[in-house]
Amino acid sequence: MRRGRPPRRERGAAVAEGTGAGLLRLREELCPDPVSSSGASAWAVPPSDCVQIQGSWKVIGVQPQKTGLYEYKVFGVLEDCSPTLLADVYMDLDYRKQWDQYVKELYEQECNGQTVVYWEVKYPFPMSNRDYVYLRQRRDLDVEGRKIHVVLAQSTSVPQLVERSGVIRVKQYKQSLAIESDGKKGSKVFMYYLDNPGGQIPSWLINWAAKNGVPNFLKDIARACQNYLKKT
Repeated sequence: MRRGRPPRRERGAAVAEGTGAGLLRLREELCPDPVSSSGASAWAVPPSDCVQIQGSWKVIGVQPQKTGLYEYKVFGVLEDCSPTLLADVYMDLDYRKQWDQYVKELYEQECNGQTVVYWEVKYPFPMSNRDYVYLRQRRDLDVEGRKIHVVLAQSTSVPQLVERSGVIRVKQYKQSLAIESDGKKGSKVFMYYLDNPGGQIPSWLINWAAKNGVPNFLKDIARACQNYLKKT
């Protein structure tokens, strides 16, 4: 049997105020063919100050913030991991606690009629751990005949989950994930995200970690997908 409860396809109403805008942004991005079967990105890529390429993955930093941090777009292909499986694994928080070494604490809680995610992330000494409180929503869409799984997440604040001593609350977090078939056994992946961990970490270090960390995370989740199949 599959561990953990099945992920819900819908997470209630809108994900904060950004759901409509997030879906619109994704629809604009997904109209062209995102990633060719060879793994090379075919999305229109705007001029950028920050580009990182790791194998078939491209990480693009765009629209730098006043803080010096970037918003990022990530493009790539996960082979041998179907879109539905990838979306299911991504939504399964109980399973993530098994394969993600950086998870300190992760759970869902009902707050004010909404399902809120609490997530504490381990940071290396001497830095303080970070925690997130966010809303998320999964939708399975048909975009011009293409089946696309979309997950939207955005930070929020609820009185039930107060800030903890010794842990820095991340108050600026936003993510949009779109997954579709690569035409074979794998998934084309597009991710947009903004993550400001706060504290005294230099912006150049945060940008470096973001560029390198996301492709590595997606490789980890690809391995988790294979193990997930064995648990069903």
